[in-house]
Parts: sequence; structure tokens; C-alpha cells
Amino acid sequence: QVQLVQSGGGLVQAGGSLRLSCAASGSIFRINIMAWYRQAPGKQRELVASITRGGSTVYADSVKGRFTISTLNAMSTFYLQMNSLKPEDTAVYYCKSSSLSYDSWGQGTQVTVSS
Repeated sequence: QVQLVQSGGGLVQAGGSLRLSCAASGSIFRINIMAWYRQAPGKQRELVASITRGGSTVYADSVKGRFTISTLNAMSTFYLQMNSLKPEDTAVYYCKSSSLSYDSWGQGTQVTVSS
């Protein structure tokens, strides 16, 4: 199994930046994809960005050019750098790791962008 612990987030003004971190432990070698999701009040959880072990990335259209996903140390830690934040980026952000047999989720962290 993989355990994920998130850090980062908080309150920032529009136009500001934040970085989220997600530290993985356990069977890290089994992870194929790591991703960030977010869920705003009253909305479904949505994919923000993902990265494969090979380094391929995918971004939601709404964050392209503003957010960057990256990994460190063979996917033991991954990050979401968020720049030019907008009020509509306000949500609870979750990290997720995926292997062939199971997914693991982080505990979630609140990101609030004030206008």
C-alpha cells in the first residue's frame, strides 16, 4: 500500500502563488501515476494535473500555463506549483497515487484565493 501526506495550501490573494506537496511512503515502486484533484463546494472532484513515472503530464484546461506538477526522488514526493491563482481555484486539493491494483489519496488541503 501507499500512504500520502499532504502539506501546503492556505489563503492567498488573487495573482499569488502557492505550492502543494505530497509525500508518499510504502510501496512507492508500484506507483505509475500521481495526480492532483480538487473539489470546490457543491462541485464534483476534478482532475487538476497528473504525471506518470515516465514524466508525461496532463493538465486541466483551466490551469494550463499556471500550474506545474512535478516529482522528486522517484515519485516519493510530488508537488503542485500554482501561480497566477484565481478565486475560482478555491477548493480542497487532494493528491492521488495510482498503481495497477489500487489508488491512494491524501488527506486534502484547503486552498482559498481571495479577490
